[in-house]
Amino acid sequence: MRAVTPVPERLEILWTLAWAAGLLFLLRLTGIQVLQSSHYRELAEKNRTQVIAQSAPRGRIISSDGELIAASKPSFTLVYFPGAEVQASYADRLAEALAGPLGTKQEDLRSSLRRAVTRETPARIAENLSVSAMFAISGLKNIYSGIDVITEARRHYPFGAYLSHLVGYMGKMDSREWARYGASGGYGFDSRVGKTGLERMYEKELRGKPGGIFMEVDSRGRLSRILESRKWVPGADIRLTVDSKVQTAAEEGLRSSPSGRGAVVALDPRNGAVLAFASSPGYDPNAFVSYSDEEFPRQAEKIPEFNVAVQGTYPPGSIFKIISAAALLESGKMTPSEKVFCPGYYDAGSRVFKCWERKGHGRMDFLDGLAHSCDVYYYTAGLRAGPLAIERKAREFGIGRPTGIRLPDEKAGNLFGPTRRATRKSYWFVGDTLNLSIGQGETLVTPAQMAVMMAAVASRGSLWKPHYLDRMVSHDGRVLLSRSPELRGEVRLAGSTWDLIWEALRKTVEEGTGRPARINGAEVYGKTGTAQTPHGKDHAWFVAFARMPGAEPEVAVAVLVEHGEHGSSAAGPIARKVMEAAMRETLPRKAPAPAVPVPAPAIPFSAPATPLSAPALTVPAPAIPFSVPATPLSAPALTVPSPAAPVPAPAIPFSVPAAPLSAPALPVPSPAAPVPAPAGAAAPQDAPAEVRAAAQPAGPEEAAAYEAGGEPAGEAE
Repeated sequence: MRAVTPVPERLEILWTLAWAAGLLFLLRLTGIQVLQSSHYRELAEKNRTQVIAQSAPRGRIISSDGELIAASKPSFTLVYFPGAEVQASYADRLAEALAGPLGTKQEDLRSSLRRAVTRETPARIAENLSVSAMFAISGLKNIYSGIDVITEARRHYPFGAYLSHLVGYMGKMDSREWARYGASGGYGFDSRVGKTGLERMYEKELRGKPGGIFMEVDSRGRLSRILESRKWVPGADIRLTVDSKVQTAAEEGLRSSPSGRGAVVALDPRNGAVLAFASSPGYDPNAFVSYSDEEFPRQAEKIPEFNVAVQGTYPPGSIFKIISAAALLESGKMTPSEKVFCPGYYDAGSRVFKCWERKGHGRMDFLDGLAHSCDVYYYTAGLRAGPLAIERKAREFGIGRPTGIRLPDEKAGNLFGPTRRATRKSYWFVGDTLNLSIGQGETLVTPAQMAVMMAAVASRGSLWKPHYLDRMVSHDGRVLLSRSPELRGEVRLAGSTWDLIWEALRKTVEEGTGRPARINGAEVYGKTGTAQTPHGKDHAWFVAFARMPGAEPEVAVAVLVEHGEHGSSAAGPIARKVMEAAMRETLPRKAPAPAVPVPAPAIPFSAPATPLSAPALTVPAPAIPFSVPATPLSAPALTVPSPAAPVPAPAIPFSVPAAPLSAPALPVPSPAAPVPAPAGAAAPQDAPAEVRAAAQPAGPEEAAAYEAGGEPAGEAE
């Protein structure tokens, strides 16, 4: 027989359940009303209000000398606020009226306006209005109710494609960026954010705090009234170490280079500050500020985002000889005065390795070997020092690892040496050592790495981490962030080694392949390079640093011109302009050139085009013969007309004197004293021997180039 639960016990269970449910309800109510009151108050406020966001002026990006690289300018947006009793026909008439001033298809406007009327919510109709559209809409506001223009801040880049790979560009937020920033940061689905460069890395600091128009809506989401308009807060400014004059010299140099492609990185060797950072081809970030959601993906595919300065890896060519020279001198296996004969090739037994100078350099010591970039000298030096010593020294100079500059996707290049071959259990050959010595083979570097290397040579060993941000300042003047120099390593060489390397680099510019980089009044130390590539013409390199006599080096620069062929002619002039711009405050002022008197040439006089009237004719001196007409003129036949009645000249042609008349005040140089042509200018083939000899270049390399009709022979590097 089944047991029956007494009634009092059932009631007790029911009361217990009721108390538990009440307790849970009370706890939930406490959580909603007390613990989460602010959250639900915000949700309720959002249900009651709608906001048309107004973007804040984005923080400025400013160069070290005060030039605005990125700023904000006013932008006008057309907004439509539908009324409570607006019908679809009104939207059609308004679309027809706005289509002309906005330059937009009437169907697109009608669709946007009808959507706003149907949902009874405000909508953005057009952004970035032109001045003419603004005037037209101002007149329409008196006829059609509900349209208004609000002012926003729009990103603007005054110099267009200038420092673009460092600054970056902006675009509308996508789903990945929404997950990264989220609505918690005050972003909307149509917000514009930084896509690359500084715009992306410092998005939250640059953005500021947006304002907006807050509107009250009813329970059905219909607009009731405008509550308030909140003012924005500008973003923080970023001040760079980049000098606008140096950057301009770098970008103009790349644009005028043979290929128009390459990179320039200039550093302050005293602290690693970036003075110029140019990568070509670049892009104009203004082009991506106003694209719609549909247009932006298509346009983004066309952006040359590849940053040659930190992402491009190339064989260093002869600029690597600086590292080989350091390894050689530190090894002590070859004295600087020891000479190596260069016949134009090196016989390695199974293979012949050629020098870039096919006719050979002759006998080369250390200084001449680097100054004239003799490959045969460095083949010999590499074998003497050994590949392992060169590899170790290259690692000290930062080859094979990123520089650490705060930019995305920086490449490390490739450190080519016997160590990696050993880890792969592969062989190392004599030819590998010869290629390593002159910067060919598997060695790969970026232009930024070469700038860091040259800054290390200029500072005698300091390996700085490049930095471009000087400080970040809020809109009220507070310093939010500042960067101090960071030393990443040190290249330890003997003082005598540094002295010899400096002397050789100086000789390269004064007497060798780096002559196009000479600067009057400054000491320039540099090295040319030509890097072979299987994909076309050779790449051109030039690395250098400069200082005033007796002072510290002020600038170190690395220039790469893709497929520029010769470092001396393609990259050297760019480096010179960059260094001149960086040293413009310390270089001596150029005095105006004195006026050089030029002797007047003996120009024969020709007969006047207009016939001479008889009264204006004067009889020349008897010493100058005139040709006599075939029929002699008798004296009685000539009558002198009255001055009041001018008579035209007689129809008797006058012949030009056989001897040209020279001006008495202008002496004509004697033919017996030939005038030498200016230095470097070609003399005519029919000129006297003394003139042609004076026009010949002084050095043997220049003479060879003169015979070939081009630049000096050393320019091949």
